[in-house]
Amino acid sequence: MSLALILSFAANGAVAAAQSPSGSVNEQESVEEVTVLGRQLNLNGKAISASQGEVGPAEIGAWPLIRTGDLMEFVPGMVATQHSGSGKANQYFLRGFNLDHGTDFATFVDGMPVNLRTHGHGQGYTDLNFVIPETVERLRYRKGPYYAEVGDFSSAGSASFVLAEKLDSGLAELSLGEHGYRRGVVADSSESGGRDLLFAAEWQSYDGPWSDVSEDVNKVNLLGKLSADVVGGRAQLTFMGYDNQWNSPDQIPERAVDQGIIDAYGSLDTSLGGDTRRYSLSGGWTGALAGGALAASAYAIDYDFSLWSDFTYFLDNPASGDQFQQRDDRRIYGFELAQQWQREEIGWQLGLQGRRDDIDRVGLYHTASREVLGTVREDRVLEDSLGVFAVNQIQWSGALRSYIGLRYDHYDFDVEAGLAANSGRRSDGKSSLKASLAWQPWPVSEFYLSYGQGLHSNDARGTVIKVDPVSAGAVDAVDPLVESRGVELGSRLFVTDQLHATLALWQLDLDSELLFVGDAGNTEASRPSERQGVEAGLYWFASERISGELEVSYTEASFGDFDPAGDEIPGAIPLVASAALNYSGDNGWFASVHLRHFSAYPLIEDASVESDGSSLVNLRLGRDVHNWRLQLDLLNALDSSDHDVDYFYASRLPGEGADGVEDIHYHTFEPRTLRASLRYRF
Repeated sequence: MSLALILSFAANGAVAAAQSPSGSVNEQESVEEVTVLGRQLNLNGKAISASQGEVGPAEIGAWPLIRTGDLMEFVPGMVATQHSGSGKANQYFLRGFNLDHGTDFATFVDGMPVNLRTHGHGQGYTDLNFVIPETVERLRYRKGPYYAEVGDFSSAGSASFVLAEKLDSGLAELSLGEHGYRRGVVADSSESGGRDLLFAAEWQSYDGPWSDVSEDVNKVNLLGKLSADVVGGRAQLTFMGYDNQWNSPDQIPERAVDQGIIDAYGSLDTSLGGDTRRYSLSGGWTGALAGGALAASAYAIDYDFSLWSDFTYFLDNPASGDQFQQRDDRRIYGFELAQQWQREEIGWQLGLQGRRDDIDRVGLYHTASREVLGTVREDRVLEDSLGVFAVNQIQWSGALRSYIGLRYDHYDFDVEAGLAANSGRRSDGKSSLKASLAWQPWPVSEFYLSYGQGLHSNDARGTVIKVDPVSAGAVDAVDPLVESRGVELGSRLFVTDQLHATLALWQLDLDSELLFVGDAGNTEASRPSERQGVEAGLYWFASERISGELEVSYTEASFGDFDPAGDEIPGAIPLVASAALNYSGDNGWFASVHLRHFSAYPLIEDASVESDGSSLVNLRLGRDVHNWRLQLDLLNALDSSDHDVDYFYASRLPGEGADGVEDIHYHTFEPRTLRASLRYRF
């Protein structure tokens, strides 16, 4: 449910069904308004924090994107990078978190959760490659754990991508670029008797600029969405299909470049890569029921994933090397029910969410040149969760509103491990409180005080483990559910339709940090942590032709306990800044520039080793003539050699000692690249 829309209804004394963070659609007039306005939407009198917002299709279509996962950078303060091949999920950073591939940030697409728990590569793995950007109608984001409608993985926040029901016109587009980049997309919709049918297809291939590896990407996406008026409400049925194979130019050790073994675009293991597919069927209905409004949705997902990686080379296996394969084969089923009532100045919402991950196989294997040499571990997992929430909202006066939410999550884990000692069952549950006050002393400004308790689930295998599958030593199991607590003081200024701003001061504490482990290619539970920061956003809509934005966030992050190793959190970026300027002029000309910068950040706990930070500039220039569009994207326009991501850990190259060498391992920016697109609208 969108709190912005709910509170708008409260102010107007209306009853409507709202948009959930998982993407359920309701009130059509509100949906249309959000679609048109995007960031320009005035959320004063509607939002419950300064850290939530909307992005519309015009804004999404204005920025040049290197990868599909870059859509996440529309969330203020979010950084989306890549340390491997284009087919792998992006690496995300937000509010002092190295989110790895999605841990502690919940993502949804049209009602379906994207985060994969107990995943072969990492807890909360979030791969957006199955999304066709041209079909995204809007993005709704919420930072912080202040919203009762979303549970697992949402301590840092959540994002919901809503796919369009119909397009203004059909489109066919062909893109060509340097380094073997080729992409084609076709999308159209039809309308008949209250029914809308949208369909789209995308194909992409890419070799990349790498010295020793051709990425050889072969990505195919299919989308079909049927929407219709049914029993006094609106129903949708959506099919999505995704298939991708690729080779990976993974992160490399700095010393290998310094010694001339490879260059910055080289690889030490040229047989890495991945193969993944995802097919889903989802549906939903929203409409009036029982004196209020009901939003109901369900989904089924079939998913298969294989990834070959090599981060340490010859550290653990001097003869055959350290390459490993991670495998994940699962089916996911889920549903959501949310009923809302509005009586004068008081609104209520009750919700129920359920999910089952039926994981046939989640495994880790020792390999060489993608051939299996041995099984490290292979398990079957059944993971069930049920979440229930209740929300009360009261408009106390024309200036003061309140939001109180209660949520309870229950998890059941059932692990059948290849090593019998690591099999077992475990259950856990957590309740959480969410509360906000919104005060609007003047029409142009609003102030917020928000508090929330959140959680993230841990990998099911870790909740019942007893024996390390490699060393055979005894190990302690981790807590199934880990709590977080956040508080935020924020403000929103909406001077006119042309200028508005946000400011937020926040703090977030976690009982256990999840950290990326380089030599295992996975995440593991670590120490408690605490973060505090400030975020500011300025959005300027000078005219229908010119718009711009500036977003800056600063975070201080540290572990919350004492350890001689230090209290800095590896991968916690202190400063992130983003700026964009968009122009749409006479005779169909348009242009945009987007700058993203993040500062140096610690790579180990005592901060004696740091990354250098990075800056990236992307440009777009094009022209619309009748039904045709010609567009040029210049990616990494300044040809920066900065790094997408840096890690510090031990690896071993041929000829080095048995303990290897601790070193920075990095993935460099791709060089300046030109891509041209020709689009026809019909």
